[in-house]
Amino acid sequence: MDLERVLESIELGQQDRVQRELDLYNEENAQCFFFNAEERERRKQQELEEFRRNKFRDHVPNTDSDYDSDHSDDPDLKLRQRLAEALMGFLRKELQPCCLASCLRTVRILSRDRLVLGPLSTAHGLSMLARLAGIQNCGGEREGDSLESERRGLRELGDNGEREEEREKAGACGAEEEEDGKGKRNRGVRAAFAWGKGKDAGEGERHGEKDGKRWREGEKDRGGEGDQGSDQGQGGQRDGGREGERDDEEDSRMEAMKALCNVIYHSQGAQEHACRLRLLSAVTGRVKRESVGLGGQGEKAPPPGQFYDLRLLFLLTALRPELRGQLAREERGVSVLVGALERALYARWGESYEVLGDPKAPPLPQKDWQLVVEILKVLFNIVHTVQQGAVDEENEALYRHLAALLRHCLLLNCEGEDRKEELQGHTVNVLSALPLSCLDVLVSVRLGPGSVEYLGINMDCVEALLGFMERRLERGEKLRERLTPVLNLLTESSRVHRETRRYLRSKILPPLREVLCRPEQGSGLRGQLVRLMTHLHTDLKHCAAELLFVLCKENVSRFVKYTGYGNAAGLLAARGLLAGAGAGGSRCYSSDSDSDTEEYRAARARINPVTGRVEEETPDPMEGMSEEEREEEARRLVCMLNRLARDQIIEPMGMMTDGRLRPLGGEGSNCNDTMTEEPEEPDNQSERDSD
Repeated sequence: MDLERVLESIELGQQDRVQRELDLYNEENAQCFFFNAEERERRKQQELEEFRRNKFRDHVPNTDSDYDSDHSDDPDLKLRQRLAEALMGFLRKELQPCCLASCLRTVRILSRDRLVLGPLSTAHGLSMLARLAGIQNCGGEREGDSLESERRGLRELGDNGEREEEREKAGACGAEEEEDGKGKRNRGVRAAFAWGKGKDAGEGERHGEKDGKRWREGEKDRGGEGDQGSDQGQGGQRDGGREGERDDEEDSRMEAMKALCNVIYHSQGAQEHACRLRLLSAVTGRVKRESVGLGGQGEKAPPPGQFYDLRLLFLLTALRPELRGQLAREERGVSVLVGALERALYARWGESYEVLGDPKAPPLPQKDWQLVVEILKVLFNIVHTVQQGAVDEENEALYRHLAALLRHCLLLNCEGEDRKEELQGHTVNVLSALPLSCLDVLVSVRLGPGSVEYLGINMDCVEALLGFMERRLERGEKLRERLTPVLNLLTESSRVHRETRRYLRSKILPPLREVLCRPEQGSGLRGQLVRLMTHLHTDLKHCAAELLFVLCKENVSRFVKYTGYGNAAGLLAARGLLAGAGAGGSRCYSSDSDSDTEEYRAARARINPVTGRVEEETPDPMEGMSEEEREEEARRLVCMLNRLARDQIIEPMGMMTDGRLRPLGGEGSNCNDTMTEEPEEPDNQSERDSD
């Protein structure tokens, strides 16, 4: 596509020609997420060489446009920058709806490339995109901004056209600020995402640039390889072949919103301008108005554009931590999002905090699934940040209301197991951030046909959490990010609810019968969790050990019985329990007994407490040695340990009265005070000389 011809048509201002040229450009680049093929290949080769050299991948970029090389001499880049600048000036004219939609579609495609965001990422550019997206009351004072007079003159969609001299000024100022925008690339965008410290940073770009399309199973993360077919959006819009169901004005609002999401995602400067323009408040207000306008009990479907409002809220709260508290406190974001979630789920309420489910209901449609997932991601960003300590009565009622909706999310049937697991994963993240006093809502519902019952309690939710944890354990991928939330949730639920703990214990730690295998060698949940107790990641092994410890009612002897002393030593040392402690420590647990099986009682005397199994009898290595030989062997062993301690390979430790290990100081830290170094044996030459 000849961009010079596109630029020429924009300069002439012939809307019909501009629309034809831009439609051709949009069709050609609909699936383009990287505009420099040579640089893409060079970067991939560089990453491959780094991986071969380091034997691990430190960072996997989420977008093909994510690179920081100098392209100041690239003619194609300059043309794209000129096109972005020209379009921002052209959008100030009074355009026909179809031409406006084509222009904004081109802006969205260009917003995938962070090197051309100069005119888009300024306060003027963001304000224009927000107004074209239908976001009202978006503005704010900007000190020293040369575009202040222009921002006051921005019109709503459909107002009269701008004067010619104002358009010329807009183009000049846009070019002037372009260099400043290029120097504000967001290098730390992925570290700011709040999903389990590393949960799906590229998701923002995929939904923003690909119009909310659910990536098909097996698609690749690199630009274009998995992007065959149409670019379908949340409301059914398609690049290069869109249907005529939605009018051009709605298309324009959707395209402006998608471009706004891309710009916020890619540009740190744009994020700062968004804070000054109070974009968060404006978008939250629209979500609130749309949710209130739907009526109660989910009578109407949410508007199609609400997905991108929530996407923008997620990006702002993920990339700008200071906005999380603002959304939660000033905008009452939790209440707004709970209302949006209730309507997205078409929730029907029963008695107290119970959402009525229909076993015969069809799976959750894709567009509703996307909306629910987006709401949950924003909720997690703000709830885990502001929720600390006790909550007042009003907030507790709100959180219990949310917990009931989250319970419904856990049990929902979705189109495909992958979507169901992803929905459950986001639900678990939010549940793990709720106050502990609200978790009883998960099991305080009535029993129904087909419910999992335990001691008269409905355990459907706990069974769903257990199945979710088991599936992620079996996959064995990204265990730290994917398992830590559900392990913490099950641990805290077991602490505050006795029936939950007893049910989980019956599933994870059933009566011990197999005593010939080590605890970590089992194929069940117990064996998998015990293996995690010695995992490389400290957080993961601590969470797994903590869950098993709580299921054992924090009883040291019972914990060692099920896991082995070697596996349990890490948690016991951290808690100062190596010397043993009473049942339950400082907590009050029920007095149910831990009845031993006949197999365990028969083999108890022969079980090695360190390994947790019956060991095969081995011959005594000192059998046949005299007392002098045994003393010599012991002396040699002590000297070897002394040498390791002196070279700081090991550090002698002792158990203090509080049950914790501490380094031995003074005489205890060196064996030289009690044992002399072993004399070296003379070599043959020395012996001959002495003779």
